[in-house]
Amino acid sequence: MAPKALPVRWDRARIEQLLGNLLENSLRYTDAPGRIAVTLERQGQRIFIDIADSAPGVPAADLRRLFEPLNRAELARSRHQGGSGLGLAIRKAIVRSHGGRIEAACSSLGGLRLRIELPATEPS
Repeated sequence: MAPKALPVRWDRARIEQLLGNLLENSLRYTDAPGRIAVTLERQGQRIFIDIADSAPGVPAADLRRLFEPLNRAELARSRHQGGSGLGLAIRKAIVRSHGGRIEAACSSLGGLRLRIELPATEPS
């Protein structure tokens, strides 16, 4: 049986940019042999996308500031040089422009979990 389509009204290019960047970050900051889990769930008129990865994670004290512009607090995950500290702030702006929100937490896999909540549309 084919999966059921989820009706949405999103800017496809921005959502692809959002998910691509978040997955790239998980790949970059997950120690090999690591694990990345992506789940999608619909609850009423909301769609939840979770991206969770294995170690290293972000210290719990730094999770609240993770989406602030110019934030480079992810020291546990910053073994690669580069980046402006704007990536997650831009991703948060994309989510908010779609009427959603994004949150960071510690992952049960030992790394970081990002939860994106976006609105769905009424089925036709």
